[in-house]
Amino acid sequence: MAGPGYHDLPEGAEIAPRQYRVTRRDLVRYAGASGDFNPIHWDERIAKSVGLTDVIAHGMLTMALVGRFLTEWAGSPAHAVTEFGVRFSSPVVVPDDDKGALLEIAGVVTGKLDGNRVAVDVTARSGEAKVLTRAHAVVRLQTVLAQGDDPLEPPQV
Repeated sequence: MAGPGYHDLPEGAEIAPRQYRVTRRDLVRYAGASGDFNPIHWDERIAKSVGLTDVIAHGMLTMALVGRFLTEWAGSPAHAVTEFGVRFSSPVVVPDDDKGALLEIAGVVTGKLDGNRVAVDVTARSGEAKVLTRAHAVVRLQTVLAQGDDPLEPPQV
């Protein structure tokens, strides 16, 4: 999938929101992959005993979904996230049902940098809760070449 071209992307451009569903099954799979078996991510009784309303998603899983959002937008793993930082402001509560939690992620290009890179501010919400603050990334984009600019394509005469 081709992503946006650096030269065609204005500062202030909005990145269309995407939704990602997070279920208890995802939490178990993430725990196995990451080695983070903290029971607040799978045991409702423990989660509630420490003051949470229910089991919550791993913070790093939430960050990974933001990374996925940015990489999918960029269009290629070769055009990648080169910087990424967030602060967690609210947990993603994952109920024990077939629906789980819905995480909506969107972004806006806040600056154009050298090397075909753009600065992006990201928002992530679960329900009415903003789950990340100060979510900022730098993403390297492809350069869309005009016809004849490709050294392997002969210029039109």
